[in-house]
Amino acid sequence: MTPTPATSPTLRTERLVLDRYTPEDEEDFVALFQDTRVSRWMGDGPASEAEDRALFGRVFTLVYPQERFDVWAVRRDGRLVGHAEIKRTEQVGGHEIIYALAPEAWGLGLGRELARAIVSYGFDTLGLAEVHATVAAPNTASLAVLDRLGFAHVRDITEEDGSTTRVLTCAQKPADSAAGATSAAPAPRRPAMRQPTQPE
Repeated sequence: MTPTPATSPTLRTERLVLDRYTPEDEEDFVALFQDTRVSRWMGDGPASEAEDRALFGRVFTLVYPQERFDVWAVRRDGRLVGHAEIKRTEQVGGHEIIYALAPEAWGLGLGRELARAIVSYGFDTLGLAEVHATVAAPNTASLAVLDRLGFAHVRDITEEDGSTTRVLTCAQKPADSAAGATSAAPAPRRPAMRQPTQPE
């Protein structure tokens, strides 16, 4: 019997499956990160194809083997349609959720479904009292999604280029449950993929 990994266990929502990346996901991962409609909101913005391939490689050489943090491929009907993480970052002084969806998955309510799954995992599996997100101020669609999930704006960060990043926090409530996701069993730089992206 294959043991359950300590990080990145499979999560399921109504329409999405979050599971570990496999080497066969490389081309879809690179395509997601090379799409400037997605990468413009992630970390330092678009990177070269070589950098994104190196980032994918570090998932297998560093992140999973050393159990550094949780990182998932996001699938719908068996196809990779997004990326998700939760990890501790110095920028927020706690655990930050990070996610992205391909444009084909926009406008379907999947952004909220995905974010809720990661938040539920943080509360119910990691036992966190609060989770955080950082979003570029112009990314109003993601700000609206997180607002509906109960995130509150706590402060702003002025980036080196003069742009503004909003820091948001969602606190655990006594009645919170894992309704948004269930577990199937009990990067490196460049993720500074700090801004959750895309509309619902």
